[in-house]
Amino acid sequence: MAPLAALALASGLLTACGSSGGKPELVWYINPDSGGQDAVAEKCSTDDYTISTQVLPQDAGQQRIQLARRLAAKDPDIDLMSLDPPFTAEFADAGFLADVPQDAKAQLEDQGTFQGALDAATWKDKLVVFPFWSNTQVLWYRKSFVEKAGIDMSQPVTWDQIIDAASENDAKIGVQANKYEGYVVWINALVEGAGGHILEDAGEGVDAKITLGDDAGEKAAAVIEKLASSEAAPADLSVSNEGTAGSTFGSDQGSFLVNWTYIWHNYDDTAPDVAKDIGYTRYPQTVAGEESRPPYGGIGIGVSAFSDEKDFALEAAACLVSPEMQGLNADLTGNMPASTQGYEYPALQKSFPADLLQLFQDSVDAAAPRTVTPYWSDVSGSIQNIWHPPRSVDKDTPGRSTTFIEDVLKGGDLL
Repeated sequence: MAPLAALALASGLLTACGSSGGKPELVWYINPDSGGQDAVAEKCSTDDYTISTQVLPQDAGQQRIQLARRLAAKDPDIDLMSLDPPFTAEFADAGFLADVPQDAKAQLEDQGTFQGALDAATWKDKLVVFPFWSNTQVLWYRKSFVEKAGIDMSQPVTWDQIIDAASENDAKIGVQANKYEGYVVWINALVEGAGGHILEDAGEGVDAKITLGDDAGEKAAAVIEKLASSEAAPADLSVSNEGTAGSTFGSDQGSFLVNWTYIWHNYDDTAPDVAKDIGYTRYPQTVAGEESRPPYGGIGIGVSAFSDEKDFALEAAACLVSPEMQGLNADLTGNMPASTQGYEYPALQKSFPADLLQLFQDSVDAAAPRTVTPYWSDVSGSIQNIWHPPRSVDKDTPGRSTTFIEDVLKGGDLL
């Protein structure tokens, strides 16, 4: 089935949001943040056009649905959109995105855009969105806890090690394990860290090879099973997300947390004692001795193929992802730049330690993006159905989910 066909049927007549007459208004649909995208929109507005913002829902899946419905109806009043990497291929394959010009691609390469960001923004060998910010997860830890537990954090650590340490010292580990995309992010990182992939040959569409049931999938399941059945599992594990995991980490039982880059300033005002107690290192290894593959997240800016101001929108997108704008956004939101030059933004270098900024960049370079496929929504939903709740995960889960994904993709089963 076509991933967006059903959404097209649900689309009706839509009210125009753009300006009429005078200087064009480019409408940029953004994911919620703490003001970074509004700031860069204002900076990139010119004498020729103004960029305004409209905020999408918090949930990435709901963002996809809202945008897809309007684009399926060829709504001309979306000019720019902040697009989550898992949905880039789907939107490009549906013909929703304007082509990124070659000179813009050259600019992105010249400013040191990370290869992972370029890969996540590419479909069928074409750059289809402008990489804006590239997020990654690191292992955050409470310095007081690791001192108490006697763990040497100067060396790579494994999931087994941190689960054992937390279990033995009456502490909890913060992860994202609710039935949502964030849980699949964790599963993907575990599988990739064991040397495997959720699927291969994505270009084959519904005939892609599902490899989640291989040995790497079983090792990923073993980590989740161990944490879920241990004393280190928080009581809210099955509904945990980025926010609740952060709360667990900030509590008296906080020990370790896997979460995105914004965590560094998350406790500055609300829990200054916790802020002073935060350490950081590379994402945990799935298998001892094998380098971890941290999660990759971020936002690419897409230009709608149906915009009435497509040329201006493409010009604006190039400005929005310039190194200065990436740096400004990162300083305001904690969502890190998609390029090395973006990391050189002076205010950003003042607000984060140099070794932490280097860890972010190293982690992005080592990260494992979720597979770029127009069927990712079906793949992700299938995984969530079988792997949730985490306390149900066992050695048979990867194989069962492989069968279910195949059935969903080929129309033999429904999510």
